[in-house]
Amino acid sequence: MLFTAAAGLAGPASAGGAPTAADDPYLWLEAVDDAKALDWVRARNSVSQKELEASPDFKPIHERLLAILDSNARIPFATKIGAHYYNFWRDARSVRGVWRRTTLDEYRKKDPSWETVLDLDALAAIEKENWVWKGADCLHPTYDRCLLKLSRGGGDAVVVREFDLNERRFVEGGFTLPEAKIDIAWAGRDRLYVGTDFGPGSLTDSGYARTVREWKRGTPLDDAPEVFGGAKDDVGVALFVADTGSHHYELIRRSITFYSGETLLRVGDEFVTLNVPLDAEVDIWQDQMTVKLRTDWAIGGTVHPGGSLLITDIAGFLAGKREFASLFTPGPRKSLDSFAGLKSALIVNELDNVRNRLFKLQKVDGRWTRTAIEAPAFGALGVSAVDPDESDDYWLTVTDFLTPTSLYLASADKPGRELLKSLPAFFNTDGLQIAQFEAISKDGTRVPYFQVSKKDVKLDGSNPTLLYGYGGFEISLQPAYSAGMGASWLERGGVYVLANIRGGGEFGPDWHQAALKANRQRAYDDFIAIAEDLSKRKVTSPKHLGIQGGSNGGLLMGVMLTQRPDLFGAVVCQVPLLDMKRYSHLLAGASWMGEYGNPDLPEEWAWISKYSPYQNVRKGVKYPRTLFTTSTRDDRVHPGHARKMAARMAEQGHDFLYYENIEGGHGGAANNQQQAYMNALAYTFFWKQLK
Repeated sequence: MLFTAAAGLAGPASAGGAPTAADDPYLWLEAVDDAKALDWVRARNSVSQKELEASPDFKPIHERLLAILDSNARIPFATKIGAHYYNFWRDARSVRGVWRRTTLDEYRKKDPSWETVLDLDALAAIEKENWVWKGADCLHPTYDRCLLKLSRGGGDAVVVREFDLNERRFVEGGFTLPEAKIDIAWAGRDRLYVGTDFGPGSLTDSGYARTVREWKRGTPLDDAPEVFGGAKDDVGVALFVADTGSHHYELIRRSITFYSGETLLRVGDEFVTLNVPLDAEVDIWQDQMTVKLRTDWAIGGTVHPGGSLLITDIAGFLAGKREFASLFTPGPRKSLDSFAGLKSALIVNELDNVRNRLFKLQKVDGRWTRTAIEAPAFGALGVSAVDPDESDDYWLTVTDFLTPTSLYLASADKPGRELLKSLPAFFNTDGLQIAQFEAISKDGTRVPYFQVSKKDVKLDGSNPTLLYGYGGFEISLQPAYSAGMGASWLERGGVYVLANIRGGGEFGPDWHQAALKANRQRAYDDFIAIAEDLSKRKVTSPKHLGIQGGSNGGLLMGVMLTQRPDLFGAVVCQVPLLDMKRYSHLLAGASWMGEYGNPDLPEEWAWISKYSPYQNVRKGVKYPRTLFTTSTRDDRVHPGHARKMAARMAEQGHDFLYYENIEGGHGGAANNQQQAYMNALAYTFFWKQLK
């Protein structure tokens, strides 16, 4: 959500010029693969591993987590590509994973028979590469060729290679792209749109493609003509091809900031800018264009509020008509979670006070009709189309904190749903319950949170409690079944709390925008209010309250550590942003200035500086013990953030632990073993600190 070490070291630390050791004595830790820096990492890792692995909690938690992650009872979620249903699967035998396929009839069985398409472990052994699967883009409508994306070690940078699905092998002399952060799409069997690192000047300040080229089979990539170029200070240029039904559209998205940009549609031989708000999200369904608004838009004599989903005929729009129908209108506590386009209908997934509701929308006699879809009233619901070219079928997932996730096959043109797969109960939920509460933030805003605990939980302030938060980028946190968390925390008597603070998308764009830039502190005040409410209700107390978050949530953890150390007993800070003075010069950081602001501008650094953890950690303050985790191969959020924060805290004499996975990308882990190990470190740390 939120690119190489060299890129991270480029650019000034402030408007005053390039940083020096006098400004930042730990700048050397930003050199990702520097021998001195890696020696520092290994030394810190050794201390943390020695302590946590020695805990009696570590081994049983680790073994339980690995068994869950490798279990064959997990749901093999599938994607329909042509006539087959494809799944990527990791387990104890397939450490890097296997891409495999089956038929729907076979998929319905408890133990389907799978045909291996690509064995990543075998490929890695042959090519002596640590390949990590990053997905496939397959050619419509024949689905006999795919562009496979493979990462070395789990980073966002990938290599792309053309693959023959019928022959189950790479295409000799086929389309191939060297490692980079690549945006690519099929425009035809022998024609691609490519955004990548074409050399000097081809990337934005954020490290993403600045230009798009049209590449024809059999010609050198360097000779491919440029079809569009953005500005150097844009976030980047992305491209997508919409093949929906019998319709084919080619589009470019120029992201000026993280939340604004231009959308262009190819009409004939040129790309035409679509006249929609810069901060709107445009999508294509059949011959219709959907527009999801972030801010109010007056069009066709109607003012549509931010958060609305509109739809119009593409041909009519290009001809100058401005006739939009509203498919969704937000309310004070209601927002659009997602929508899925099927063959003849749309499924709209709404969030009402962080609870999902589904509706079918269909155009009948020129008017859009809206029909509620019967679905389980509990938990979170997810919908996605199975094959919009062929049917109105859709996948439906149902989950909550205590109910194992189920996968259904449903159809918009008939009632009911077919249960295909369901997780077993990976942990004991006897006596546990889910409740929703609200805390009152500093400015009076009501902030909801979910609590999972024993029904007879003693309100004496002694319960070990884990509070999780994110609060950024309009991302909603919803109830979900986490077998690992349940087995490692809930089953052992812990309380789990999920915070729905501002900055997220739980109540639409306004909930997100309320905590942007100069108003960032509101998200932190919300989290503080929930922590205080948990102590006020005597669910827990600071001594027994632990907090956890990653990426933007890692920044949240750093702010809580430095602003309210009195509220918490332990902090797990994962793949975090922490040096907000340098963040916009590290890897993809410049792309997030729409969220946080520009620290190089004195007027914006004035408010960023008030919460930036790296600049606000102080000697002599008693901080809750913290475990920092990151990944050397994270090419999105620079590992230098966690490294430098840990080094500064060590200099000041604070007690903390640090663990950096040598690979794994922004997710922190590249395979099940690494994920189980890192999660076991975190849960072991919490039990050690909070009991």
